[in-house]
Amino acid sequence: QVQLVESGGGLVQAGGSLRLSCAASGSIFSINAMGWYRQAPGKQRELVANINSGGSTSYADSVKGRFTVSRSNVKNTVYLQMNSLKPEDTGVYYCNADGVRVAMLPGEYDYWGQGTQVTVSS
Repeated sequence: QVQLVESGGGLVQAGGSLRLSCAASGSIFSINAMGWYRQAPGKQRELVANINSGGSTSYADSVKGRFTVSRSNVKNTVYLQMNSLKPEDTGVYYCNADGVRVAMLPGEYDYWGQGTQVTVSS
Protein backbone atom coordinates (compact mmCIF):
# COMPACT_ATOMS: atom_id res chain seq x y z
CA GLN A 1 0.00 0.00 0.00
CA VAL A 2 1.30 3.43 -0.95
CA GLN A 3 0.25 6.61 0.82
CA LEU A 4 0.89 10.25 0.01
CA VAL A 5 0.81 12.64 2.96
CA GLU A 6 0.73 16.37 2.29
CA SER A 7 1.57 19.21 4.65
CA GLY A 8 2.16 22.95 4.57
CA GLY A 9 -1.16 24.43 3.49
CA GLY A 10 -2.81 27.31 5.30
CA LEU A 11 -4.00 30.89 5.15
CA VAL A 12 -1.71 33.60 3.82
CA GLN A 13 -2.10 37.17 2.61
CA ALA A 14 -1.62 38.07 -1.02
CA GLY A 15 2.07 38.45 -1.79
CA GLY A 16 3.04 35.91 0.84
CA SER A 17 4.65 32.50 0.54
CA LEU A 18 3.89 28.91 1.47
CA ARG A 19 5.79 25.67 1.04
CA LEU A 20 3.94 22.41 0.49
CA SER A 21 5.47 19.00 1.09
CA CYS A 22 4.26 15.56 0.09
CA ALA A 23 5.90 12.35 1.24
CA ALA A 24 5.16 9.01 -0.39
CA SER A 25 5.47 5.95 1.81
CA GLY A 26 5.04 2.22 1.35
CA SER A 27 6.79 -0.51 -0.58
CA ILE A 28 7.89 1.82 -3.36
CA PHE A 29 10.43 0.66 -5.88
CA SER A 30 10.46 3.82 -8.00
CA ILE A 31 8.33 6.84 -8.94
CA ASN A 32 8.32 8.40 -12.38
CA ALA A 33 6.71 11.80 -11.87
CA MET A 34 5.52 13.65 -8.79
CA GLY A 35 3.55 16.83 -8.83
CA TRP A 36 0.83 19.10 -7.59
CA TYR A 37 -2.68 19.76 -8.81
CA ARG A 38 -5.21 22.20 -7.42
CA GLN A 39 -8.95 22.53 -7.44
CA ALA A 40 -10.73 25.79 -6.76
CA PRO A 41 -14.41 25.83 -5.78
CA GLY A 42 -16.60 25.18 -8.81
CA LYS A 43 -13.63 24.47 -11.06
CA GLN A 44 -11.93 21.38 -12.40
CA ARG A 45 -8.73 20.05 -10.96
CA GLU A 46 -5.74 21.45 -12.84
CA LEU A 47 -2.05 20.72 -13.00
CA VAL A 48 0.08 23.23 -11.12
CA ALA A 49 3.55 21.72 -11.52
CA ASN A 50 5.29 18.41 -11.79
CA ILE A 51 8.78 16.96 -11.88
CA ASN A 52 10.04 13.66 -13.20
CA SER A 53 12.70 11.41 -11.75
CA GLY A 54 15.32 13.09 -13.92
CA GLY A 55 14.47 16.53 -12.62
CA SER A 56 12.59 17.89 -15.63
CA THR A 57 9.78 20.21 -14.58
CA SER A 58 6.62 21.66 -16.05
CA TYR A 59 4.38 24.43 -14.77
CA ALA A 60 0.98 25.91 -15.43
CA ASP A 61 1.36 29.27 -17.16
CA SER A 62 -0.40 30.98 -14.26
CA VAL A 63 2.32 30.01 -11.76
CA LYS A 64 5.48 30.28 -13.86
CA GLY A 65 8.05 32.49 -12.18
CA ARG A 66 6.27 32.29 -8.80
CA PHE A 67 6.19 28.58 -7.92
CA THR A 68 9.05 26.11 -7.82
CA VAL A 69 8.63 22.34 -7.69
CA SER A 70 11.42 20.10 -6.43
CA ARG A 71 11.79 16.55 -5.16
CA SER A 72 13.99 14.20 -3.23
CA ASN A 73 14.15 10.83 -4.95
CA VAL A 74 15.78 9.34 -1.86
CA LYS A 75 12.94 10.49 0.39
CA ASN A 76 10.17 10.04 -2.23
CA THR A 77 9.10 13.56 -1.38
CA VAL A 78 7.97 16.43 -3.58
CA TYR A 79 7.88 20.09 -2.59
CA LEU A 80 6.13 23.15 -3.93
CA GLN A 81 7.52 26.54 -2.99
CA MET A 82 4.84 29.14 -3.67
CA ASN A 83 5.85 32.80 -3.69
CA SER A 84 3.98 35.99 -4.57
CA LEU A 85 0.71 34.24 -3.88
CA LYS A 86 -2.48 35.64 -5.34
CA PRO A 87 -6.11 35.16 -4.28
CA GLU A 88 -6.66 33.13 -7.45
CA ASP A 89 -4.17 30.56 -6.14
CA THR A 90 -6.74 29.60 -3.51
CA GLY A 91 -7.87 25.98 -3.62
CA VAL A 92 -7.23 22.47 -2.44
CA TYR A 93 -3.80 21.31 -3.51
CA TYR A 94 -3.38 17.61 -4.24
CA CYS A 95 -0.15 15.71 -4.48
CA ASN A 96 0.19 13.13 -7.24
CA ALA A 97 2.66 10.33 -7.81
CA ASP A 98 2.56 8.86 -11.30
CA GLY A 99 4.21 5.74 -12.68
CA VAL A 100 4.80 4.22 -9.28
CA ARG A 101 6.40 0.78 -9.24
CA VAL A 102 5.50 -1.11 -6.09
CA ALA A 103 7.45 -4.04 -4.69
CA MET A 104 5.87 -7.44 -5.47
CA LEU A 105 3.29 -5.95 -7.88
CA PRO A 106 3.43 -5.82 -11.68
CA GLY A 107 2.89 -2.63 -13.61
CA GLU A 108 2.81 0.98 -12.55
CA TYR A 109 0.27 2.86 -10.50
CA ASP A 110 -1.01 6.37 -9.89
CA TYR A 111 -1.62 7.73 -6.38
CA TRP A 112 -3.16 10.87 -4.90
CA GLY A 113 -2.85 12.60 -1.57
CA GLN A 114 -5.83 13.69 0.48
CA GLY A 115 -5.39 17.37 -0.37
CA THR A 116 -4.36 20.41 1.61
CA GLN A 117 -6.19 23.74 1.65
CA VAL A 118 -4.41 26.89 0.52
CA THR A 119 -6.26 30.15 1.05
CA VAL A 120 -4.85 33.47 -0.12
CA SER A 121 -6.61 36.56 1.21
CA SER A 122 -6.61 39.86 -0.63
